[in-house]
Amino acid sequence: MRSKILLAAVAVSMSILTLALTFKPEQNVLFGNVPYFALSKPAQKQVQCLAENIYFEAGHEPDDGKIAVALVTLNRLVSGNYADDICGVVTQKTGNTCQFSWYCEPTTTAKRLTIKHTPLYNEIQNLAVYVLMNYERMPDVTHGATYYHADYVRPGWKLPVSTKIGRHIFYKSNKDLATTDSKEIKI
Repeated sequence: MRSKILLAAVAVSMSILTLALTFKPEQNVLFGNVPYFALSKPAQKQVQCLAENIYFEAGHEPDDGKIAVALVTLNRLVSGNYADDICGVVTQKTGNTCQFSWYCEPTTTAKRLTIKHTPLYNEIQNLAVYVLMNYERMPDVTHGATYYHADYVRPGWKLPVSTKIGRHIFYKSNKDLATTDSKEIKI
């Protein structure tokens, strides 16, 4: 709960800052990006977790694939059926199984420090800020998905497919359907 309050405070601060920087009365569109360095330290940590998840899950996918991974992460957060903040969602395990496989792979997690400040990571970090700020206003290209896997993996899930984007197949969990429809990050 405390983390959701923190996330909400971060989202409100980012929205206010964005409005001040980008709002034009004639526009009713998505907000622009707030620079990562302008965020509070707790907000930067949440964005970093989201960016790492996007990087390792869909770093070489087109932007719609990267956005889809970000949306699944945030859909899990707002569903209330997973962890209480973005970092918790990304690092969550069920037993010994990581919800996002890269997090349990030592060779991948060892790269976490070396990816920082590369052009690809910086681009993904900016995308993570953008998706977090616009989550409640942007269309969900995953249609409320809270699960996905690469198209070359066969997990045997018995979940309804919501869409396929790039190399990923997205699924809705029946237990998450009602809660992600609102798309509101609740406090």
